Amino acid sequence: MSMSRKHSLKSLMLQVAKDLLEAEAGEKVEERRRYMEEHCPPLSYPGSKAELQALCQDLHEKIIVIDEERYNLERKAKMVVDEVKDLNIKIVDLKGKFKKPPLKKVRMSADAMLQALLGSKHKVNLDLRANLKQVKKEVKEEDKELRDVGDWRKSIEDKAGMGGRKKMFETEA
Repeated sequence: MSMSRKHSLKSLMLQVAKDLLEAEAGEKVEERRRYMEEHCPPLSYPGSKAELQALCQDLHEKIIVIDEERYNLERKAKMVVDEVKDLNIKIVDLKGKFKKPPLKKVRMSADAMLQALLGSKHKVNLDLRANLKQVKKEVKEEDKELRDVGDWRKSIEDKAGMGGRKKMFETEA
């Protein structure tokens, strides 16, 4: 198809769609007018006080009926929405696949985290090391003795030879 033919077909289709939309809008206006004529008769103002009170009571009863219908429709709509939510949850449960969103690693100091949680009004300094006690390390006497044993090569040289074996047997006995 040539470009001019495509262009003319497209313009004709748009024209038909425009006419259909205008006709649909006209139908909606006519339908609304018919509905209003059926359900809302023209208002006639009564001449006496008793007739006016009767008209008000009649309108009040109609308002109550319409309000009840509206309430019932809202409840039904809410029940349907809740049922759809429950069914969606059941579908997800039956599939058994839960996609966990990828979490981004955020580097934040403890001060920044507390400031984000508590807001900018509270100034919080969280220096964990400042609040720690100072502990003095006690050196036990047993540890000193173990360190003062000396060089192991020297003790082996002393035990070497006949005299050394004798010393070894004496220490074991």
